[in-house]
Amino acid sequence: MNPDNYIFGIRAVMEAIDAGKEIDKIFIKKDLSGQLAAELFDTVHNAGCVVQRVPVEKLNKITRKNHQGVIAMLSAVTYHRLDHLVPQLYEAGVLPFIVVLDGITDVRNFGAIARTCECAGVDAIVIPSRGSVSVGADAVKTSAGALLHIPVCREPSTLSAVNYLKASGYNVVAVSEKADINYTTADYTVPTALVLGSEDTGISPEVLRKCDTFVSIPMFGHIASLNVSVAAGVLMYEVVRQRLLANLEVM
Repeated sequence: MNPDNYIFGIRAVMEAIDAGKEIDKIFIKKDLSGQLAAELFDTVHNAGCVVQRVPVEKLNKITRKNHQGVIAMLSAVTYHRLDHLVPQLYEAGVLPFIVVLDGITDVRNFGAIARTCECAGVDAIVIPSRGSVSVGADAVKTSAGALLHIPVCREPSTLSAVNYLKASGYNVVAVSEKADINYTTADYTVPTALVLGSEDTGISPEVLRKCDTFVSIPMFGHIASLNVSVAAGVLMYEVVRQRLLANLEVM
């Protein structure tokens, strides 16, 4: 682990938050207590940082320095806000295309998806702040640097992001093996948000209920589904194909 990606110690972490550092997540020892810890919890809560309560052994694996029960992981990128990005895309006259990842936790899949997003002209990737992979150094490396070039919006939840996109005029397309519609028959020549779920559980039921269109990729072998990064690539380039065929701007 690169020590430059972490900040150790209670006061150091609070100072980093106050200074506006882009923090990916904060690991806090499960039984951390005391007056200084209470100040830390207030600072973290007010800043809306993602926190994981962990055993001290996990902290010691990251560093043997005096971490005081707190380690902050710095983000490799600056996250964008969806409610800022969406109006900017419309104002720029872009036919928007956004990819929403619901519960993707494997950094290799995330990196592969991000790499395809960048190549296919996707305008942004949306991830939830909890229960999801994040943009760390490993993700950037796996994406071949693509995550340094494409906006990533980290929202409070996938559901809130989907609701906002629907209200903003996007056709929200869920990719699910349970869908009856072939992915090539859906219309992607409108503002489109493509939703992909985790490999083990798929898109969460509450998010699935909010989607507008449900599509699947035909399967002819013995395995029930594709790897999520492969499925993402198939869908993204169908969007590209339709838009090029309609003489629409892809980027």
